[in-house]
Amino acid sequence: MGQDLLNVSDVHHAYGPRPVLRGIDLTLRPGTLVGIVGENGAGKTTLLKILAEELRPQRGRVRYGGRFGYCPQHLVLNDALTVRQHLEYFRAAFGLGDLDHAEEIMDVLGLTSYSRERVSVLSGGTKQKLNLTLALMHDPVLLLLDEPYQGFDWETYQRFWDMAARLRRRGRSVLIVSHLAYDAERLDELRHLDGGLLHPETPAPL
Repeated sequence: MGQDLLNVSDVHHAYGPRPVLRGIDLTLRPGTLVGIVGENGAGKTTLLKILAEELRPQRGRVRYGGRFGYCPQHLVLNDALTVRQHLEYFRAAFGLGDLDHAEEIMDVLGLTSYSRERVSVLSGGTKQKLNLTLALMHDPVLLLLDEPYQGFDWETYQRFWDMAARLRRRGRSVLIVSHLAYDAERLDELRHLDGGLLHPETPAPL
């Protein structure tokens, strides 16, 4: 696979007699921002579950060039816990020695001041910041994002793209899966999932 951070080869998946993915091929190199868009029912969720190793493809393979982070559309948070308690829980799960990298991410996203707050009192945008921090705190080479704009306020939206630019400069890559091509001009590559296949599209220049 060389320097590829992600290599997807001939991935197929069907639900009963209904094929959803008919031969997905995708390669991500270091330092790229890539978008996949498609209509509802096009198979985006199935593809993302396969990429996140939540679902095994019926045919084909997925290979990673290092650790990946996954930020699902539905928040993986416990309302009874504080922001800091979430970080400690995931620190143990990832086997991290400290929270230094997580605290850097929180500072960039504007989450630091909420450290002692319970999730139950946070706004949707602030919860999304925590969700993103948890996906990035183990410093993955690739970040998978499912409909990341949901719950974003304007400030979070801007901070998200600042974070994406920082990741790209460090040689990390980001894959955004969405039903609409928001900010296509910010992406290096854009793919359209249709008919069970990925079709390349050219993002408009900045």
